[in-house]
Amino acid sequence: MLWKIVLPVLVAVFTVGSGASMVGGFRDLDPNDEGARNALNFAVVQHNRGSNDMYLSQVAEVVKAQSQVVAGLKYVITVRMAKTPCRKDGANDVCAIHEDPAQAQPYLCTFTVWSRPWLNDIRLLNETC
Repeated sequence: MLWKIVLPVLVAVFTVGSGASMVGGFRDLDPNDEGARNALNFAVVQHNRGSNDMYLSQVAEVVKAQSQVVAGLKYVITVRMAKTPCRKDGANDVCAIHEDPAQAQPYLCTFTVWSRPWLNDIRLLNETC
């Protein structure tokens, strides 16, 4: 008779406790997570290569970072990007964003990156800016 009370209580506790994240679903990440940083750096390089702008863009702010376990890790990272005074053809390693918002022209991007580190493989699956 006691199991009729205990069993539903245990089921409710495990259901509520595990409801925070679905297995195989996306989970929020700390933007300073090493995998997220590597994925974002890769995405920004690809973004700059693919843009028609003469100047490089950099991340001004990470809005949201998530990961999903697939055959590797899929990262979805939303960032606020801004333009720099550095030309693409220059040899600048570090380039700060324009301080003047009119020149920085901030814009929002979402990058989806698939990483399989054991194969040394990383791909930009989607970019929406």
